[in-house]
Amino acid sequence: MALVYPHPIPARGQSTEVGPGLHWIRLPLPYALDHINIYALDDGEGWAVVDTGSRTDEVTATWRELFANQQDQRPMTRVFVTHMHPDHVGMAGWLTRKFGVPLWMTRLEYLHCRVMVGDTGRAAPPEATAFYHRAGWSEAAIEAYQARFGNFGQHIHALPEHFTRLQDGQRLRIGAHEWQVIIGAGHSPEHACLYCPELRRLISGDQVLPRISSNVSVYPIEPGADPMSDWLASIDKLRRLVPDDVLVLPSHNEPFTGLHERLDALARGQEEALQRLREWLGAAPRRVVDTFPALFSREITEAKSALLGMATGEAQACLNHLLARGEAQFTLDADGVAWWRGP
Repeated sequence: MALVYPHPIPARGQSTEVGPGLHWIRLPLPYALDHINIYALDDGEGWAVVDTGSRTDEVTATWRELFANQQDQRPMTRVFVTHMHPDHVGMAGWLTRKFGVPLWMTRLEYLHCRVMVGDTGRAAPPEATAFYHRAGWSEAAIEAYQARFGNFGQHIHALPEHFTRLQDGQRLRIGAHEWQVIIGAGHSPEHACLYCPELRRLISGDQVLPRISSNVSVYPIEPGADPMSDWLASIDKLRRLVPDDVLVLPSHNEPFTGLHERLDALARGQEEALQRLREWLGAAPRRVVDTFPALFSREITEAKSALLGMATGEAQACLNHLLARGEAQFTLDADGVAWWRGP
């Protein structure tokens, strides 16, 4: 059965109601993925928002259009952020200061964001360049990485100095309804989804997307991590805790029904990619950059440095996952480049 998309996309500066006291808003993004969905929830005395958009002039202008078009003039009450990527947290500091409201976020996401912002203006550390050299990057690609290192903070307004912690299993009263926090991982350290059994609505963030799969990557800060295990476990967790009849409110694409079908497809697609990778490693030793044809349908080139970084991180995540399962191994050559092979 195909997924069903029951609601029209809201116009810029407007919202679409997707449940009682629950509104879908779309903000522009300056990336290949050109939008993010955020959600406004009736919080009794005002409106709570989930996610905020990247820090850009266009997003700021869109927020101002939303304020001007708002028919219900109750104030903002609080800001929830699903995770620390700039398209989700970028405007959180601006909104919390503008309205004098608290930020709600998981601890790992808040602290990890503060660490990343701390790299602003800093030179890329040797350990980071060694990570990409080990993956098989050319000197030109590494120089491009060094030139853009520390740009993360440019997409984020300074976070407030304190936050209210979201925790797995926590139950929150938002207006007239109770919402449950469900924590996932893999795409980010401690990603918060919000599930309301009464409304049969799941705000899924990037943990479940209907038409694209979320990037699951290893980064230089933790080169031996296995986020793919976390990602697959989170798929199983959502299938177990959330029934199939919910309306899923994702961060990208459109709200949809068919949660379990989508979770099954995500898990199946990842296992198929891992099987292709096993076969690829069985044919000959490979560097991380050599595994791209086995994992991705489009060509990955150094000309698009951001895409190269995401592909490298996800390929490394797949390799680390096979390593943890005893299904792959690697050796370093004399130049410090890792060559991967089957067991």
